[in-house]
Amino acid sequence: MKLKILLVDDSDTLLEIMNALFEELGHTVVGKAKDGKEAIELYSKHTPDLVTMDIFMPGLNGVDAVSEIIKKDDKAKIIMITSHGQKEIVKNAINKGAQDYLLKPITADKLKTSINKIFN
Repeated sequence: MKLKILLVDDSDTLLEIMNALFEELGHTVVGKAKDGKEAIELYSKHTPDLVTMDIFMPGLNGVDAVSEIIKKDDKAKIIMITSHGQKEIVKNAINKGAQDYLLKPITADKLKTSINKIFN
């Protein structure tokens, strides 16, 4: 299964790492957004199979972006990317429609496990 992926993070470094990890797993990154507003626009443009969403970004944060994407497409698949100590925020994002969350640092194994959980 080859997925179309939208990456959302305000860190160029993390976007590049995630891009490499998804390519290593055989998926295609169709877009990269630096904030929630851009994520919503790119989601509408590319309709990806999966979105990875950072929580804290300038402008529209990840939790609010999840809400907006789910309003447009209630079947959207979203993985929240988080640091330690953000459990309440992650719960909020999952209540708004995200399917899973991953703790940084992100690895290919963590992504593969999450993808299998969501798509199987």
